Amino acid sequence: MTNIVPRPRAVRQAYHEELEPAQRSALVSWMAFTGTFVGLRGLTYTIRAGKGPFRNISVGGEHLHHYMWGIALLVGVGAVAVRGEERHRRHPAVAASYGSGLALICDEFALLLDLKDVYWAKEGRISIDLGVGGIALAGSYFAALPMLRRLRREHQSQGASS
Repeated sequence: MTNIVPRPRAVRQAYHEELEPAQRSALVSWMAFTGTFVGLRGLTYTIRAGKGPFRNISVGGEHLHHYMWGIALLVGVGAVAVRGEERHRRHPAVAASYGSGLALICDEFALLLDLKDVYWAKEGRISIDLGVGGIALAGSYFAALPMLRRLRREHQSQGASS
């Protein structure tokens, strides 16, 4: 019986051989967006419910919303894009920072539009969470598709040779 989960080495090899540098950056960005968004939703729900060790961050009595950290990440990414060398622009940390920064901003987009009364309304919040989460997963899937196709071909060829 063949293993369904590909080995890390096969995933790494498919990542580098099947994806061009721009495709790798897109995949890392989508995955960072997805992971940050999902983690952030869980974190904000636990903070709002008063469970767990985490609390809101405030300075001088003013709550620091996480879209501020997202803007800071995008400022850093922009600086690298404008002044960085090509090897720095293509670094996975830049792509991950971009995706994470966007997720931090998108999660609080209603606050940026001054829609405070609907931000935590149950119906509106759930639909936003599901919509953005679905988009994030779909983007990650399509960005990884060339790599996933290769891994599937390798899996099928291993099954045929067993």
